[in-house]
Amino acid sequence: MAFAGILNDADITAALAACQAADSFKHKEFFAKVGLAAKTPDVIKQAFAVIDQDKSGFIEEDELKLFLQNFSASARALTDAETKAFLKAGDSDGDGMIGVDEFAAMVKA
Repeated sequence: MAFAGILNDADITAALAACQAADSFKHKEFFAKVGLAAKTPDVIKQAFAVIDQDKSGFIEEDELKLFLQNFSASARALTDAETKAFLKAGDSDGDGMIGVDEFAAMVKA
């Protein structure tokens, strides 16, 4: 699992179970349930690096769509509406991507 040593497996399972249904993903609830909201800035940066699949330094829309699959390969993709809402919530500078500082701010919000 990509988050081994970063997050607790039981927390990941519970967080994924809470958003199994389409259009049920809420990033604030997910970050709290998975335990990321309580982590240090360094751990949040480690999590960002896992989610930034192409290592561009940004999380783009296509990476956000597959966000849950970073936590479990069998997790669902986010719907288009969820993906757009997630991007809008995190993209504070309007460049269409989420940088590491934007991600950290979103996790702690």
